[in-house]
Amino acid sequence: MNRIFWPLVPQSIHSRSRAQRLAAFFAATLLSGCASFSPDRGMGVVADVADQTIKKGVISIRTESDAAHAQDVVRGLLRRSLTVDSAVQVALLNNRGLQAAYNELALAETDLIADSLPPNPTFSISRIAGNGALEVERRVVGDILALATLPFRSDIARERFRKAQLRAAEETLRLAAEVRRAYYRAVAANDLMVLFTDAKSTAQSTAQLAEKLGRTGSLNKLDQAREQAFYAETTADLAALRQEATSSRERLVRLLGLWDGDIAIRLPQRLPALPGRPRSLPGIEVDAVAHRLDLQMARIELAALAKSLNLTQASRFVTLIDVAGIDRKTRDPEGLPFKERGFDVQFQIPIFDGGEVRVRQATETYNQAFNVLTEKAVNVRSEARDAYRVYRSTYDIAGHYQREVLPLRQIITEEMQLRFSSMQVDVFALLTEARQRLAVLRAAIEAKREFWLAQSELQTAVNGGGRRSGDEQPSGSRSTTTAQAGGAH
Repeated sequence: MNRIFWPLVPQSIHSRSRAQRLAAFFAATLLSGCASFSPDRGMGVVADVADQTIKKGVISIRTESDAAHAQDVVRGLLRRSLTVDSAVQVALLNNRGLQAAYNELALAETDLIADSLPPNPTFSISRIAGNGALEVERRVVGDILALATLPFRSDIARERFRKAQLRAAEETLRLAAEVRRAYYRAVAANDLMVLFTDAKSTAQSTAQLAEKLGRTGSLNKLDQAREQAFYAETTADLAALRQEATSSRERLVRLLGLWDGDIAIRLPQRLPALPGRPRSLPGIEVDAVAHRLDLQMARIELAALAKSLNLTQASRFVTLIDVAGIDRKTRDPEGLPFKERGFDVQFQIPIFDGGEVRVRQATETYNQAFNVLTEKAVNVRSEARDAYRVYRSTYDIAGHYQREVLPLRQIITEEMQLRFSSMQVDVFALLTEARQRLAVLRAAIEAKREFWLAQSELQTAVNGGGRRSGDEQPSGSRSTTTAQAGGAH
């Protein structure tokens, strides 16, 4: 902490006591402005948010031991097939973009410390000699206005740092949400790829059989072309799904921060089963308003601007007060020395600008932040309602496939096989039903994928950490041209 010593003016006992009171005020102000760096660099709030919302641990890597510990945990998780929870944990420990966000938090703490320290004094010394005379003058200059407003500016800086902590926590939740979305897309792509790999094998056998029957005249050209077309379409669909699986996997690898030999991650071949019952969230809007980090940051910003507005209004007429303690030593040509002590005050006269511009700017900035906060609160409630409706509808759709559509399709398949065994239908009728079942299975997998994505979006809508602008990624899939082609047979 900087210390400023103000020389006294030895003119009278009254002036000396006044100077002592002034020095006592400055000493109290300096003590209130003392600040020091926190041992965790502000990561305590981030860790609490991550633990309460996503039940995961975070770390700000500062030393080699931190890096080694994080790497050991990551490698242990990568030895097994990744679940969505383990994938999120790997990303939180290994993603360097998130570590850069934590570095931003540490930089924000340096701003807090800088704004909480008193201004450094200015010391000047001058020496003038001529015709045997010598004059030496020393000055110590301090910004009185900066000292007087230090507690207020320190409070504002603490509000800004609190906002920076929530911003780092929001980046943590955003990365977790992106990992969940990438994980479910990658696993769903694997699920579809397995389905269409089997379908392609069946379609290839059918096409070869149709070609042989066509050569013997047992199958007309129309039916033969239909079987060949289905095989070609299935091959194209499988190629597209392989590309989608590769791209989804690579996106997940990027989010996990993996490279070199660690990119050979193991993912499940099937999406998780649907939960037994959906979540019931009657107070979804209240939860979102209470927990959304972006809303909390907007509230903190409004509070900081309110304090800044009060400070601006209080100091509207005075923007500069400098006080200098003067110690002057003079020696005349005859060599007789004498000393002089005093002080110098400089302040700005508000002739042209009485502070109206600064007050107006601060007022409009506060009003703007208030309107932004109000709009954000309205949007948060709407987003929470919409996310829950999507969550429930996707659960109902995916559950309908599991409970109704797929069992009925299984009955149809078994009945067709019985009729084929009793020679009531030919092999191509059985294959037509298999193509229709393939389309239903694909739709069921996609419906399950949409549910898990919607669940992730619901968690994001309540806690925060949504996509940045330009991060939208459609979750739709290719149209089921195979089903249309198969239904025409």
